[in-house]
Order: sequence, then C-alpha cells, then structure tokens
Amino acid sequence: MNMKKIFQMGFAALVSVSLSGTVMAQIGSPFIHDPATIQECDGKYYTWGTGGSPLVSSDGWVWSGEGGARIQVGAAPDMMKIGDRYLCAHSSTGGGLGGGHAGTIRTMWNKTLDPNSPDYEWTEQIQVAESLNDEDCDAIDAGLFMDPNTGRLWVTYGTYFGFIRVVELDPVTGDRAAGAVDINVAIDCEATTMIYRNGWYYLLGTHGTCCDGVNSTYNIVVGRSKSPTGPFIDNVGRDMIEGGAKMVLGARDGYTGAGHFGRYIIDEGVEKMSFHWEADYYQGGRSTLGILPIVWRNDWPEAGYNVKPGVYEIESERRGYALEIATEYVRLQGGRGMFGGAQTQAPTVVPFQKLEDVIGNWPKGNIDVRLIDYQFRPNQKWELVALDEGTLGTPYYKIVIAGTNRALAATADKELTTVPQFTGAPEQLWSIDQLTDGTYRIMPKAVPGTNDKVCLISIGDSNVSLGKFDFNDVNCKWNFRQY
Repeated sequence: MNMKKIFQMGFAALVSVSLSGTVMAQIGSPFIHDPATIQECDGKYYTWGTGGSPLVSSDGWVWSGEGGARIQVGAAPDMMKIGDRYLCAHSSTGGGLGGGHAGTIRTMWNKTLDPNSPDYEWTEQIQVAESLNDEDCDAIDAGLFMDPNTGRLWVTYGTYFGFIRVVELDPVTGDRAAGAVDINVAIDCEATTMIYRNGWYYLLGTHGTCCDGVNSTYNIVVGRSKSPTGPFIDNVGRDMIEGGAKMVLGARDGYTGAGHFGRYIIDEGVEKMSFHWEADYYQGGRSTLGILPIVWRNDWPEAGYNVKPGVYEIESERRGYALEIATEYVRLQGGRGMFGGAQTQAPTVVPFQKLEDVIGNWPKGNIDVRLIDYQFRPNQKWELVALDEGTLGTPYYKIVIAGTNRALAATADKELTTVPQFTGAPEQLWSIDQLTDGTYRIMPKAVPGTNDKVCLISIGDSNVSLGKFDFNDVNCKWNFRQY
C-alpha cells in the first residue's frame, strides 16, 4: 500500500473486441484490497487481502467473503502452493506511517486453505526480512516467486518510501536461505512480484497513488531481466532502479487504481492476472477484485479483455471465415457494381438484409453451423450475453443469433448445432478466454454424456466442430469483430 501519495492530490470502421470495452470486475461480493495471488484448493478459489479478509469462489467468477477464514496478517499478503502446502508471506508492520519505515516480512504454512478441513492450521510465523525506521525501504507488500528453472524461492518487498528489494528464501522452511542478501532492484513502485517467461524474469509493480478511491492513480508496471536479482529494464531501456517501467494496466472506463498483480496459468496460452481496482464505479467506488487475461506482445505482458456483451462476427483465426448457421443463401436485390449503369446515374443506398427478410425460410428445428465469407448477413451475426456464473475471471455467455433466441450448443457427439430456444443447459453455456496471443478460446461448459474438456475448432476452412484445445494449433483460435 502506498501511503506516501495519499495526500498529493464517414465509413463504418472495423473495431476489434480489444477496443470495445470489457467485463472487468467479478460479481457477487468481490470487495478486497491488496489481494494475494489466487490459489485453488479442493475445487474452490481463494484470495486474501490486507487485514486478512478472505474471498472465496466455487467457479472463479462469483466471489464472496463467506467460506474462508480471516487470517492473522497485516498488509498485502501473498500466497503460493509449493508441493502439497501453501506458503503465505505478509508484512506485519510498515507503510511509513508517522515518518517511520520499520517493517517486517513474515512467512507461514498451511496444508489447506479450507477452514473446515481438519488439516487447516497455520504454522508459527517466521521473520524473513525487516526494515528499520531510518532505512530507505519499508518491509511491506511481499510477493512470492518460485524460479521454474532452478527451484529457488524469492520474495520481493518494499514501497514508494525507498527501494524494492528481493531476497532468497528456503522453499522447504520458508525462512531466509542460508547466506541470503537483500538486493535493491527498483524504486518508485510497490506491491511487487516476479514471474518468468521465455528466458526473462519480469518484475511487476504498482505505480501511482493508493488508497484515494476514485482519485487513485494506481497502475501496474513491469520491467524484465535475465536474472531474478536484476537489473530490470523496461521496453525503452530504463532501469527500474532509476524509476523506469512499462505500463501493464491502468484505469479503464468505470474502474481505476489497478494494483497488486498476481498470475494464474490455466493452460498453455491461457493466463490470467488478478489485482484490485482501487475504485469500482459500479460498486459505489469500493475496492474490488479484478481478473483479466494476460496478453503477451513482443515478450511484454499487458492486460487483455474479456468480451463485452454485444453483437459480433465470430471469425476463425485459420482463414478469417465467419461462423454462421447453415441456412439457404438469399440473394440481395440492388446494385451490380461496375455493371450498375451509367456514370451519371444518381447513387442509391442498397438496404442491408434484415432478419425478418429471411428468418421465415429457416428450418424450425436444430440448424448446423459452418464457416464462410462474412457478408454481414443475419445468419452470421451472433449476440453474446454475459450470465451470472462463469469460470476464473470470465462469465459464461449465451451465444445466440442476434434478434432471436436460437442458441449455439454442443452435442453429445462433440459437434456443434444451434437449438431453437436457449434453455440454460450446460451445453449452451460458453466460456470465452482471451489467449496470450490476443485471440480467443471458446469452450462449452459441458458436452452431454462426457466430462471431456473441448473447444470450438475449425476443420479445414469451412467446417467447424469441437476438439481438444492446443494453443499451438491455429484451428483452436477465434476473433470477435464488431462493425
């Protein structure tokens, strides 16, 4: 938490979904500040914030303060699972209040996060770092990182009052590693943590003003290094020890003050970032949990977008063909292009094909789907409606032909169809996750008669089906376009 700055006061254009807005905050009672990196335990998701207040979710979209236990931590805890145990790091004091910089970082373990389990018990806390009143550092805002290459465990800490530091921990005990030295790696940020990808160590921090509601300017920034001890350099060559950093996420319409980054990897190519919004305008300006996709561009992370409810072309990444229901093609009457008459003929407007012009000819039962050139016809326009349940960081969507209740559905033989009426059956609910390359994965909640997890795939250029997700297969990737 940053206490220092509280008191400083023509033609229709193609628009990709990444420019059109998003569904950004979770639903239920997602009220939290300084959330720990989300952890999964026995089918539920958990996070804790400053003061030890918990949030729990059974699906990752609807969150509540019920079902978890308040834990004895001070500010901004972080958590990670190591083996079959959960390690919590937190700061017991600090924040620069009253001009003092004294603080401590402590760790503790638990076998489970479920307070109803007989194994639920936190171990005695171990002090792993400290700062004194006259130091250029506050030991607060711990961030845990396990190096996937070496198995070495690190914790970062610090605030705007001085340096951000990193020190190595013992992954068995959670104590300081033997001979560990605290290393200064950044300034002008707080709430730091590290992640690793493609040979780079990334230091994520929070920049800007904290704890000022709708006036907070918190934003998440990043630098990278070839070593977990730095130097961490931003995209234009500035060292984070000199104040450099690249933006990952700032304010978005109705939400401001993004802070306290955490990373959650669902599958290869499917990553989420957890954080808080200092002020959610749609929740009275309260601080709420946010979860958004992580998109990697040129080996730099940035916050992606959930799909905003609306009407879209659903386009295959493979060829660029559009998903449509397989109805008879109805020709339009009107202009003939270069053969349309004399140059002196007065121009007229060709009317778009309307749903009421063609729907009477559509079959009444189930209708198959296919891929074909997009011509903005009614059978190619899909309406997405966000529902009050979901998966980690994204709601389930109802996907229907715009202007109708004809819904996209999975079948028992792992194929696709559209049914005349949306009923809310699991095979009619769709999760839409933005992938790390910016495209999207589309998955049914369930397929009748099986527990297999499958996604929408293109089969060749023109056919569409359901199959196993493979991030490296272009057939599994989709885009949503608005015109």
